[in-house]
Amino acid sequence: MRYSFFLLLHLSCQLFAQGKLERAMIRQGLVDIQTVDRTILVDLKYSTTDNFVGKDVYDDLTRAYLQPMAAKKLAKASGFLQQKNPDFRLLVYDATRPRSAQWDLWKTLSHLPVNERGKYVSNPRNGSVHNYGCAVDLTIATKAGKPLDMGTKFDYFGELAYPEKEDQLLKQGKLTRKQVENRRLLRSVMQKAGFSSLKTEWWHFNALSRAEARKAYKIVE
Repeated sequence: MRYSFFLLLHLSCQLFAQGKLERAMIRQGLVDIQTVDRTILVDLKYSTTDNFVGKDVYDDLTRAYLQPMAAKKLAKASGFLQQKNPDFRLLVYDATRPRSAQWDLWKTLSHLPVNERGKYVSNPRNGSVHNYGCAVDLTIATKAGKPLDMGTKFDYFGELAYPEKEDQLLKQGKLTRKQVENRRLLRSVMQKAGFSSLKTEWWHFNALSRAEARKAYKIVE
């Protein structure tokens, strides 16, 4: 009886220690990806000031959450990557993104026309695949956490980040062969695990389409 009391007390303290965003994700059944695969590295850029907004929009959220289905796919991709190179790791920059944070990102680009803005940040009114817990932004890193050279930073707004233009950019000398190889390695393991990629962001992958995510899950607000 005493053991049960202290166990419940411990779990209650853990839940209290979690922030509002994290509790909302857990209530909706999302999982911490590092509980599915401990080798995956996490550095949530929107929990830092190292992002295009220049401010922390996630407050005390530092763990990456996904729908269980998406987390399992990510663990598969991690395994495929380590089969190719045991010294490499997936490094997650963003996973589930609450719609409240989506509004912060959207408003930051208010100087752009809506159609142009939508190339870089999904309109919160429609919902991003991130808002459903079915998208992940990531790169490849060494075991020590040093990211491989992908030619641009995460969330770079411009054609240099476009996978669909890599051959052209390589011919023009704007990307190196190694940078393109690194991107292709990332795409290969993610696609093999069941993710789809975007034409304009080398770091972004969807476990489901937005239409599929909308049918299966609720938006994390």
